[in-house]
Amino acid sequence: MQNESVTFVTQKNVVPLKKKTTLIAPSLLASNFLELGKEVDMLNNSEADWLHLDVMDGRFVPNISFGLPVISHIKKAARKICDVHLMIEEPEKYAEDFKKAGADILTVHYEACTHLHRNIQQIKNLGMQAGVALNPHTPVQLLENVIKDLDLVLIMSVNPGFGGQHFIDQSLTKIKQLRALIEAHQAHALIEVDGGITTENAAEIIAAGADVLVAGSSVFNAPDPAAAIKALKFA
Repeated sequence: MQNESVTFVTQKNVVPLKKKTTLIAPSLLASNFLELGKEVDMLNNSEADWLHLDVMDGRFVPNISFGLPVISHIKKAARKICDVHLMIEEPEKYAEDFKKAGADILTVHYEACTHLHRNIQQIKNLGMQAGVALNPHTPVQLLENVIKDLDLVLIMSVNPGFGGQHFIDQSLTKIKQLRALIEAHQAHALIEVDGGITTENAAEIIAAGADVLVAGSSVFNAPDPAAAIKALKFA
């Protein structure tokens, strides 16, 4: 059973989480980059809770997305939490720069961090919430020794690097395992799930223990993105 309530604090926002409340973090990777300002305005006026920003370096994943200058401009227009997901090698070299660009939450990949505890502490010392992402093949048990230090764990339910992929069904088991790990250690990390989330599978993902749903294609490719966000939030 999920905690009755958890208070999640960022630099500007306090988001009280209550049982059955789901946070929605649309991924701007799937947005129309020619109309990025309009896309951010739409999210500001929608039921979305966070803006999810995927940073890819072409090394950790086989794709390159956007980086610090784009995030800085998004931050100026955004009225909601900027949830930055680093799919990059050596994230410790850039953590301070992403803080300056406006990241409220900074998530690094377990697989990219040789000294994970040091990475987590660096992020927190810079004044951001610290998250760790797990690729589909990475067991949640590997986070046992740092779970109480984390504000967020991101379960990748597709292989990272590209949008529009189908949800990996085994991810439901991982979400349940992570929920059990968090409760066993009396930790307070939120469970975020990213990849292949639609209005058809959102309820099952939430029931497995997810707190935050990241959705890209299913939001920005919808006829009415704001309506799609609302449908996910109340799935």
